[in-house]
Amino acid sequence: MPDTPATSQARSRVTLRTIAGETGLAVTTVSRALSNDPRIAQSTRTLVTETALRLGYVPDRAAQRLRTGRTKVIQILLNLDHEFLSFTHEMIGGLSEVLSGTGYSVTLFPDILDRDRLTGVRQIVDGRLGDGVIFNRTEPFDPRVRYLTEQGFPFVCHGRTQFTSPHPFVDYDNEAFARLAVERLLDKGRRRMLIILPGEKYSFAHHLRWGAVAAARAAGVSIEMPDDITLDSPQDQTLGWLKARLAQSDRPDGIICVGEIAAMTALAAIQDCGLRVGQDIDVVAKQASDVFDLLRPRIDIFAEDLRQTGRDMGEVLLRSMAGEDPARLQVLHQPQFIAR
Repeated sequence: MPDTPATSQARSRVTLRTIAGETGLAVTTVSRALSNDPRIAQSTRTLVTETALRLGYVPDRAAQRLRTGRTKVIQILLNLDHEFLSFTHEMIGGLSEVLSGTGYSVTLFPDILDRDRLTGVRQIVDGRLGDGVIFNRTEPFDPRVRYLTEQGFPFVCHGRTQFTSPHPFVDYDNEAFARLAVERLLDKGRRRMLIILPGEKYSFAHHLRWGAVAAARAAGVSIEMPDDITLDSPQDQTLGWLKARLAQSDRPDGIICVGEIAAMTALAAIQDCGLRVGQDIDVVAKQASDVFDLLRPRIDIFAEDLRQTGRDMGEVLLRSMAGEDPARLQVLHQPQFIAR
């Protein structure tokens, strides 16, 4: 009787017993070596790992889950429409570097900003779809943070909240960025500034507002923050608004851009209005890639290293899953100025 695809697959599947037969080791030794058990000699762990790779061994996650209660999966809830061109790529790239060799895989869960953001988290926790959760775009009193903390489920978020109880996070100091951006425009002689903020419900919108307003008040200059568009408004809507605003007699002479998309939109509006960067108006932006190296005219930027953010989020989550005190699992990155 000919083999069916199912029987052929079962017959060719590489198991711990296959690796044990290939290396002459006990199955239990192979299992412990693949788990990177320090009680197993490094030479043995290397032998087992190399043999597993050569044979194409894939762990049976269902069996692992039954045996250990762990899925060896980390779930990432991300908003894919982001202000940075390479946000998802860089974040996951850094995360993957840290998780390499740990046995964990990553699953991406799209986060739809205008929907109930707690639903996806509940699905992961109730269905035990992962051992930890990563998410971004936090809110001051984020329901996901409250729920995961109450459930004792490991997580780390990209962004902070206003909860008094500490929780794991990795964030960029947007308050410092906004303050420094205003000061940079002041150094260039600008007095009428504009910044388009994220939606008011997000934590980093408040941080940006606090930093920009504090710096502007200290210098006695104005800082405009429009209510009818946000960082998440459609690009054509933002472009149209900026062109109309720049055509007015009291137009801003300095623009602070919270991300790369916002900066490219601002530069397009400036050019369409016949204005010149560095003469009629200046732009300071936050960026996370090398995109502005290829754009002219050059503008001053404050960098955010998203790959390092991904690394830090991976390390914080692993420590959270190990039960470390949340108060020690908080990382705040500072803006890095790059003059153009």
